[in-house]
Amino acid sequence: MPELERIGPSLPAVARRAIQQYLHGEGHLPDGPRALSGPRAPVFVTLRAVDGALRGCVGSVTASQADVVSETARSAVLAATKDPRFPPVSTPELAELLIEVSVLAPEQPVSGPSELDPRRYGVIVRDGMGRQGLLLPGIPGIDEASVQVDVARRKAGIEPEAVVQLFRFEVKKWDDENAER
Repeated sequence: MPELERIGPSLPAVARRAIQQYLHGEGHLPDGPRALSGPRAPVFVTLRAVDGALRGCVGSVTASQADVVSETARSAVLAATKDPRFPPVSTPELAELLIEVSVLAPEQPVSGPSELDPRRYGVIVRDGMGRQGLLLPGIPGIDEASVQVDVARRKAGIEPEAVVQLFRFEVKKWDDENAER
């Protein structure tokens, strides 16, 4: 997606601006020209403390907004205010947080962990009851596909012995330094 390559480096700033506007009671969609709308794609926004500790991460496997900029703004506000693992981000704290935006490529079914690489692919684990767990690629400490699948199962509350379907996906990541990784 050439258009995504063009606007991707600006997405962390979109996320930060959306959180700032929300915290100041101005809504969650960033002001500015819609020239940055971009393609429609699912997005995860990850917030980290300066020491790298996770502070929030929210997104979806299916885009719910009209474009990647709106999707980024929505996920950023949710990561800052609705991640159940953390209290909401405060205005002073926001200045110290690092923001990473991951735009997901379409998911691909795989037959097993041998087709996964936790450094390259994220994983989605789904069971027959509609539960699903997702893990982005490149998570520190998750170096084996079997561990990646186990963590995704636990996130979804899926028992270790339950039959699941596995899907992998790639991401384009941009952080506050606007460097694609």
